[in-house]
Amino acid sequence: MIIAVDFDGTIVEHKYPSIGKEIPFAIATLKQLQDDGHRLILWSCREGRLLQDAVEYCHKRGVDFFAVNSNYPDEDVDQSAIRSRKLKADMFIDDRNVGGLPDWGVIYEMISRGITHEQFLTEISLTPSRPQKPSLWKRLFG
Repeated sequence: MIIAVDFDGTIVEHKYPSIGKEIPFAIATLKQLQDDGHRLILWSCREGRLLQDAVEYCHKRGVDFFAVNSNYPDEDVDQSAIRSRKLKADMFIDDRNVGGLPDWGVIYEMISRGITHEQFLTEISLTPSRPQKPSLWKRLFG
């Protein structure tokens, strides 16, 4: 798959224009997705030096993108007036999704199994849960 990934709020916490702390398991998951053969595109509103900082941040941690803010590595981004900013991706990972950003473990599970978030949630709700211990309040006063 071709997967477009946002940076701020998705790979790192929102601290724009600075770079926030890594969101837990973001880099490890992206590296595993690359190892699984997926092409990753960094898809960010960052431009210029700020964009390069994000690319370098990921590169230093072992994530190199197939393309950055474009569909192909050699796409001429200076021709923005004649090219669409819409990417041709199979999936977009962004904290601005309806419902927010799922946990990176959930994201990996969905991609590796080829299921939707809705299917994942349905499976979770059908999984029998362990019996809950009575609350401390009930144990003491119930």
